[in-house]
Amino acid sequence: MSEDTILRETQETQETQETQETQEPQADQATRGTEPSAQAEKREFQTEIRQLLDIVIHSLYTNKEIFLRELISNAADACEKIRYLALIGEEIRGGGESHDLGIKITVDDKANTLTISDNGIGMTREELIENLGTIAHSGSKSFLSYLAEHRDQAPDLSLIGQFGVGFYSAFMVAQKVVIQTLSGDPEAEACCWISEGLGSYTLGTGTRQERGTSIEIWLKEDAAHLASAESIKLIINKYSNFVPYPVSVNDEKINTVEAIWVKNRKEVTDEEYAEFYKFFAGAYDEPIARLHFSSDAPLSLQALLFVPGSNMERFGFNRTERGVNLFCKKVLIQEKCENILPEWLRFVRGIVDCEDLPLNISRETLQDSALLQKLNRMVTSRLLKFWEELARDDSKKYEAFWQEFGVFLKEGAATDFVNRQELLKLLRFESSMTDPGELTGLDEYIDRMPDSQKAIYFASGPNREGIEQGPYLEIFRESHYEVLYTYQTIDDYVLLNIGSYKEKPLLSVDQENEEMPDLDATNPPRMEEAKADQLVDWLKEVLKDKVKEVRVSKRLVESPAVLLSVGTSHSMSRLYQSMSEVAGLPGNAFNDVLEINTNHEVLQGIDRLRIDEDPFARTAAEQLLIAAQMAAGLSVDPRLLVTGLNELLAKALSN
Repeated sequence: MSEDTILRETQETQETQETQETQEPQADQATRGTEPSAQAEKREFQTEIRQLLDIVIHSLYTNKEIFLRELISNAADACEKIRYLALIGEEIRGGGESHDLGIKITVDDKANTLTISDNGIGMTREELIENLGTIAHSGSKSFLSYLAEHRDQAPDLSLIGQFGVGFYSAFMVAQKVVIQTLSGDPEAEACCWISEGLGSYTLGTGTRQERGTSIEIWLKEDAAHLASAESIKLIINKYSNFVPYPVSVNDEKINTVEAIWVKNRKEVTDEEYAEFYKFFAGAYDEPIARLHFSSDAPLSLQALLFVPGSNMERFGFNRTERGVNLFCKKVLIQEKCENILPEWLRFVRGIVDCEDLPLNISRETLQDSALLQKLNRMVTSRLLKFWEELARDDSKKYEAFWQEFGVFLKEGAATDFVNRQELLKLLRFESSMTDPGELTGLDEYIDRMPDSQKAIYFASGPNREGIEQGPYLEIFRESHYEVLYTYQTIDDYVLLNIGSYKEKPLLSVDQENEEMPDLDATNPPRMEEAKADQLVDWLKEVLKDKVKEVRVSKRLVESPAVLLSVGTSHSMSRLYQSMSEVAGLPGNAFNDVLEINTNHEVLQGIDRLRIDEDPFARTAAEQLLIAAQMAAGLSVDPRLLVTGLNELLAKALSN
């Protein structure tokens, strides 16, 4: 239904009501609720309120249950006003003892009614007219302006009750609403307000004897399920479990869990934190870590965040859902909010309660993007600072966290440009200078670098043994340069895409790069330069379709040859190769450089075969390349490997 249609039908409804008003029959007390006194008067809603009610009643609305959250929030506000007036010494009808304040909900499945009562501030006759009959405080004009601004889109009716018009959401489920209220002002009289949401309301003398407000809702047929105590309990547990006053349903207290995030950290025990985590997250394990903090600037907020005991994504489960709920003054605004934290922090569980959320905007669909961006930056920054402090003060606990959730921080380092530098401080790796299982960070690595070292080096492989047995670390052992060990492709992706850290280039040891260390003059070549050049030229001709370049290595000590990747690392080459195979595209572009160790007996033997023009020299050269490819972890055609090995066996056995 378009906004123009809604407003047009509203006007038609109003005209029909005006012509029929004098002919409206008296309602049957048994089915229509408590009738007003004889002194009651019938009043028309202000035009904007009539438009709003028509939208609520006649438009489709999928999440009708939020009406209860709105009414409970209003009741809690009424109780809070009494508490405040008592604190400042105001005279209040019935006294202001805060321990007696509460909200009672009564469900009658036979009468199909639902009543929400509080003993808060109540309302005077003038306040009923001002709050419920006009736009003075309701925010209806803001809501209608929103519809006008979005006339090209379907109305986002989840905004009802979020422009400060929460009371009117009751008409989504009510055929009639009866309000009995008695103000805390000792001079005020009890009032009764009745409306069917059709453009008018009746206001008269009420029957309430105690201060507060009762809202009796006569449910529509399609909302009859709400006349069930169990249904009401579920809604309260979802939205209003942490309101600051007791909420009962048919005399059973429902909100039994305390909102500990608003308490001082020193007042909450470890056991209380653990129990709250299990309740909130529906978990059975203990959290690895928790962060409980509050802030007054630039936003006023209180937060309690947990790191779960395990990362379920590691076990092949579906992508983890967001786990942080957004509250405002202990009332749920949005469950599993996607705006509080970036995607890579989806594993965090907890609550962020921001008092600065504008209540005239939304409790379901938040629109103030600037405020949410500020909130996102605040909470994310605080988490990063928390993990940095944990890594410094309790390295064992941080390493336990890293083992479970480090992959998420790597994801953040690859995708979150705003927080990248802070995330890089948190990355952890094994290295050539740590014991197996011991982790180190980039800052510690830089602190250990000798003055002659100009870059941060890393080597990739399936495990520590595989990396250390390969040819790539030989020059680094000779130079006493530390090398970080990376075991996952995402590690290389992150480090190569970042490029540098604190002005130090990040280089894979299997890269072709000028920043790599070279062997010095203490290990001179045993093959003459002219002879080595001839061998290189011959290998280029033999392997011209398989490598980009062949040259004498300055980094090999014990191995005969090594294959270097140009512009990336071999782990990334493997990833690209795999992706190409899946997509049916050409694979290896032969963009590698083969470096040979002319001091090694294998190369000297190949050179002798070359000089003697022995056909087996070509086979040996090809096997040399295959061995280098396998050492690099690249995919090799097993048929070529088997053929070459058979020729080598035949040659060896014939001698």
